[in-house]
Amino acid sequence: MKIAFIGGGNMAAALIAGLANKLTDGANIHVIDPNAEALERLHKQYGVTTSPSADAVLSGADVIVLAVKPQNMREVSAQLLPFIAQAKQPLIVSIAAGIRSADLSRWLGGYGAIVRCMPNTPALIGMGITGMVAMAGVSEAQIKAADDILRAVGPTVWLDDESNIDAVTAVSGSGPAYVFYFIEAMQQAAEEMGLSAEQGTQLALATFAGAAQLANRSSEPVSLLRERVTSKGGTTYAALTSMESSGVKASIITALKAAAARGKELGDELGAA
Repeated sequence: MKIAFIGGGNMAAALIAGLANKLTDGANIHVIDPNAEALERLHKQYGVTTSPSADAVLSGADVIVLAVKPQNMREVSAQLLPFIAQAKQPLIVSIAAGIRSADLSRWLGGYGAIVRCMPNTPALIGMGITGMVAMAGVSEAQIKAADDILRAVGPTVWLDDESNIDAVTAVSGSGPAYVFYFIEAMQQAAEEMGLSAEQGTQLALATFAGAAQLANRSSEPVSLLRERVTSKGGTTYAALTSMESSGVKASIITALKAAAARGKELGDELGAA
């Protein structure tokens, strides 16, 4: 499989790390980015070919991954258009937040072989999760190719309706920030109760990692796992009762809905041009 990346930033580098010399030879991966330092690093690490701007290699690609900032996508689409017009109908995989497939298709002259993806930052250590949706013009073989590429950095979740990508953005795309926020609160509480910063960090990180793995490996719902740690009248019960009285769960749900609403707004704004 010949894969071209437009954009060589962190997420592209994470995908390349999972793909090079595994799904395909490093030499079959071409990276386009104006940042010469990033290109040199990717070439040395993975043996990929590189270019500072769109070039003829794009015409021979089976898959083109768009890993650029959302606000640059329309400009990048204009640069890409001459190459896909000559090419063998490559699959376009977009990992740009907020850019709807219909708008990207419009910028690419009505091109229909597009898969839109929403990965998250744990992909940087091969532990991400990606929500994905395909346009009607994507073949079964191309769906498999897109799935293989994103599975290089973690599991995938396929959606039937692109409007649900905003919910994916709210839950998993933005989700790591919520986890970090809660960890920060645990660290601060630990220090205020007399533990050192180092001790608080160690306890909070290990607790999150362990609880997540326990939930992931268990066939039981997380509500039951929570109940098993919560003895009525005990310390955990006191903490959870305090959270409930403060509306913590309701606030989290409201926050995620706000993130999803903002995702929709961004799609409207970015696609308006």
